Amino acid sequence: MGPVLVRDADPADLPRIAAIYDEQVRTAISTFDLVPPPVDQWAAKVGSTRPGDHFLVAQDDGVLGFAYSSTYRPRPAYDRTREVSVYLDEAARGRGLSRLLYAELLARLRAEGVRTVLAVIALPNEASEALHRGCGFERVGVLPEVGWKFERWIDTALWALSLDPARRGTPPGRPG
Repeated sequence: MGPVLVRDADPADLPRIAAIYDEQVRTAISTFDLVPPPVDQWAAKVGSTRPGDHFLVAQDDGVLGFAYSSTYRPRPAYDRTREVSVYLDEAARGRGLSRLLYAELLARLRAEGVRTVLAVIALPNEASEALHRGCGFERVGVLPEVGWKFERWIDTALWALSLDPARRGTPPGRPG
């Protein structure tokens, strides 16, 4: 294994992105999808040109994981808010790759004028909560029993990160 490169995802990465995510759909509560999405849905995410939407992969000999930002809610007042997600191949966990992906993703969002970044974490998930805490996110709430997967109810925690805490309460400029 060589040095890990974080880069923009491209269409050639779609099979690995789908495989990593499909494993999470089948085995974990980190996603509330119950059926793996088709590859063309991933193609739309990877190909999004909307400001604030990014899709990154961590790669050495192949794609080890990915992180992306997307619209939090479709209404215009949320334009400076993004939701983020990160997924790693099981064999790549514990190497700091999630933090590496988030460092690049958050830097891009900050440069574009995104104000608030949100992450939704299915509970329990100590590793994901530790990652987000370590990246500066703060747990701001819990939504009890909002997901049903693997024959049980699952809570989610909402985590938030202000990319511009010094300007809290000030009017926004134009979004990126």
